[in-house]
Amino acid sequence: MRPSDLPEIRHLPLFRDMLQSNFEQLLQGAYAQNFPAGVELIRQGDPADFLHIVIEGAVELFAEWGEGACTMAIVQPIGTFILAACIKDAPYLMSARTLEKSRIIMVPAPDLRAVFRRDPEFAVSTITELAGCYRAVVRHAKGLKLRNSRERVAAYMVKHLRRAAPHMAFGLPVEKRVIASYLGMTPENLSRTLRQLEADGLRVSGTHVTVTDYDRLAAVARPDPLLDGPDP
Repeated sequence: MRPSDLPEIRHLPLFRDMLQSNFEQLLQGAYAQNFPAGVELIRQGDPADFLHIVIEGAVELFAEWGEGACTMAIVQPIGTFILAACIKDAPYLMSARTLEKSRIIMVPAPDLRAVFRRDPEFAVSTITELAGCYRAVVRHAKGLKLRNSRERVAAYMVKHLRRAAPHMAFGLPVEKRVIASYLGMTPENLSRTLRQLEADGLRVSGTHVTVTDYDRLAAVARPDPLLDGPDP
């Protein structure tokens, strides 16, 4: 593991309040590895052996059933997955694969559980992170069930535009097919919806997004903190 990785990991909300001695002990058994794009890191149903920390790149969390598959989340630096399965010592509910060249740090799940039991601040941080993940999943499920496809795409674009503020343009973080799956759509439906939203101030060329009329786009999305967050 690079020494430069440690400060970034230490400043994650999950680790920043724990005792330094426990942090050092936890990371003693961890190791880092570089992966090319398209590598499957974990498979749903397998035992949760490691907490994964994305230092560089991007990772898609996805689920499969029968002939179907869907994107559940995208994890980018600096982010972790899948904490709940590691703490519960349960099988992974999702699979994960790299979307681009990525650097991943893997922390053994037994070490994570041991520190959880003896470090109160780390336990509180773990519960806080799990609560945040739960609320994010609820919000996403509400968006899928309560918004139509046009509203979901508009809300996705408004959310990413706010992260790019004060600029009125940004680059799509992942491929359109992944975005479509995350939003519960087919790639063809996403392309059709993007064309429809051109009349509402949205321009998408390749991976480049420009918003020419924020008010019209927001009127379609109707941003709502109970749907879109974030928590205070």
